[in-house]
Amino acid sequence: MMKQYLSTAKAIAIQQHIFFISLIAFTVLLTIPSAIAAPANVKSAVNRVETKDTGVEKLILPYVFSTDSMGLNLGVGAMVSGYHQEQMTIGGTVYGGDVSYGAGAGVWNYRLPKTDRFFMSLVGFMGYYPQQKAYAGGAGEYIPVGTPLPGSNDSSNEQFLQADGASNWWDIKIEYTLPIGATRDKSTVSYDLTRGLLTSEPTGGRVWNPMESGATVAVLRQFNRYESFELDDGELDGAIHAIELGLLYDNTDFSINPSYGSKQYVAISHDAGWFESEKQWTFIEFEASKYFSFGESDFASQRIIALNFWTGYSPTWELEYNDEGGRIVTNNAPYSEGATLGGFYRMRGFDNKRFHDKAVIYGSAEYRYTLKYNPIEDVNWLKFLRLDWFQLVGFVEAGRVGESYTSDELLTDMKYDYGVSLRALTAGIVVRLDVAQSDESTNAWVMVDHPF
Repeated sequence: MMKQYLSTAKAIAIQQHIFFISLIAFTVLLTIPSAIAAPANVKSAVNRVETKDTGVEKLILPYVFSTDSMGLNLGVGAMVSGYHQEQMTIGGTVYGGDVSYGAGAGVWNYRLPKTDRFFMSLVGFMGYYPQQKAYAGGAGEYIPVGTPLPGSNDSSNEQFLQADGASNWWDIKIEYTLPIGATRDKSTVSYDLTRGLLTSEPTGGRVWNPMESGATVAVLRQFNRYESFELDDGELDGAIHAIELGLLYDNTDFSINPSYGSKQYVAISHDAGWFESEKQWTFIEFEASKYFSFGESDFASQRIIALNFWTGYSPTWELEYNDEGGRIVTNNAPYSEGATLGGFYRMRGFDNKRFHDKAVIYGSAEYRYTLKYNPIEDVNWLKFLRLDWFQLVGFVEAGRVGESYTSDELLTDMKYDYGVSLRALTAGIVVRLDVAQSDESTNAWVMVDHPF
């Protein structure tokens, strides 16, 4: 059997999905930065006028979920926020079913001892999953002439690997809050909310100037993935051990739920082929978001247009050909990293990590309508949720992966999807249920944080 390089794909996303479904239950927490959201974030604390917070929030909660491939699973999670440091969160979860099982834990935004501006986050998950699906191929064997590379823009959604197997990951990151703008005097910011709306001074958005407005955060992230597929003729497995160096400038009024302003993120990721990792690759990316506020209306406390653009390129990615014209990909970022689209955050109407290639371009527009009416505001037994508002969202997305970074390649035959979302702010955390439609599938995603 030819060994094929494999890394995290849909099973990793399923783990993270499950992990953060359990985190959704912990809505008494002040903040939970998502492990698969933006690698860097503004360090903040949320103070709700409606509650007299003690600074420490705790919760232990059982949960149940069921999927077509995993069946019924039972789990329990525990979280504590504000203990030892006001911006820090600690959490963990464990679950199991007939075949599947998993366990995860994390520490977010721990300020390192004897420092004012360095923060560390560490999160990991390990488990076993039935019928993992990965749109992978082209890295371990030659793809014949006339057959699209699996995961490429022209590929079929039937070109995937699927089998039972293990899927594990862990990330560690160090962030540094620069002493400029809104964090000139202090590394963290505080937001005062009334009914989920910002009432304290905004941290940015009025002028674009990192020296005067907004928060700038540098991040160094080391991330690791391992995945195995137990096929009929043997096991395929693979791992990555990569690093990412990035810089975020968040110039929005309220980083958790922006209504105006902008933010930008630029990063480079690299895997040097350390330890079990068999590939060396590099990926460069840039992301920008812009927010426009149209104020309130009779039924809405906020009306926001949110725009997002993301692009990336892997300079190491190459194609090699055999005598018959077959192609093989070398020095490529794995299909779950780099220039990839599909899933929770980008191209939500397609399967997770559905598309991947050398280059990528993506754009999205959302209309976020925050309702004045809160149907559970006066339900006493739900007070623990601290749910401040519901938000209705409509969105459209367009994206393309390609073998070259040219307009002819990336701006033709693009993929599109559209959808609706129901979101809520619970104790300063945005929780969302997105439903998206594409020409391949209709998908529903439950996740923490806005997609951008």
